[in-house]
Amino acid sequence: MLDQDAIISAVEKIKPSVVSVSTVRLYYGLLFAPIPVKGVGSGIVLSSDGYILTNTHVVYGAKDITITFTDGSVSKGNLIGSCRIHDMAVIKVERQGLQPASFGNTDKLKVGMIVLAVGNPYGLTGGPTVTLGVISALSRTIKTEYGVMRGLIQTDAAINPGNSGGPLINLDGKVVGVNTALIPFAHGIGFAIPAEDAVRCAGDIIKYGKHITPWLGLAGITIKPEMSRYYSLPVSRGVLVSRVFPGSPASKARLKEGDIITKVDGELLNTAEDLQSMVKIRRPGEILRLEVYRGGVRKMIDVKLEPQPS
Repeated sequence: MLDQDAIISAVEKIKPSVVSVSTVRLYYGLLFAPIPVKGVGSGIVLSSDGYILTNTHVVYGAKDITITFTDGSVSKGNLIGSCRIHDMAVIKVERQGLQPASFGNTDKLKVGMIVLAVGNPYGLTGGPTVTLGVISALSRTIKTEYGVMRGLIQTDAAINPGNSGGPLINLDGKVVGVNTALIPFAHGIGFAIPAEDAVRCAGDIIKYGKHITPWLGLAGITIKPEMSRYYSLPVSRGVLVSRVFPGSPASKARLKEGDIITKVDGELLNTAEDLQSMVKIRRPGEILRLEVYRGGVRKMIDVKLEPQPS
């Protein structure tokens, strides 16, 4: 049975930290005449001194950004930086005393957990809109106009245009995801970037003006038992290196095509997606110790991660 009081309490906790993000973009028509086009999205207050998190696609190309708070007050927003890979952007307003959102631990998320999507669909006035749903799936991969997005939370909570950049919260009122993508014409399918990824990305943007993505520099294929038997591989699981990019950290560590990676820092590696996830949570400059099989011989290889080339 749903706990109505818990839902109300969660909404009250997050509500002061949700903002509306209004934008104006200039498009050029016939005779190159500028045509202002308005857009709308949502945002999450990150800090009391005015940093706000939203989606890149909400503010991309905007000439003017306006932030509206739940009390009706309005401030001009300045774009600090963005990351198209994660569809995350950070805006700064000149205000103090804002109430930042509290972020939860996404490692504890499970399919079937109740979540609430909060935002400003269609730019409706009167404060944020709340919709209820469950976590439908975890670690989803989808294709967007910005590229492939991995590790997303899938939910059936209604996410409509204008919700982008708003929080997906649990019943404790903590942000577990940032609503970031909706499949057009699909019903009951919305996506959010996990909170920990969003916070990490935002921290980089605030500090460096962009997200610093760690780079290993190889492509790999998941080894399955049937593949291992067919090719008589020395292991039944791991990642087969199919390509090493020239000049990459993997190349500098002398990894080779045909190598099989079975562990990262002592942790078993089952899929290529596991390897991507393990790299993603690291920082450039960190060293990964890889357990590698080459020609049936077990080797330990250290790889120093670098920032991903732009």
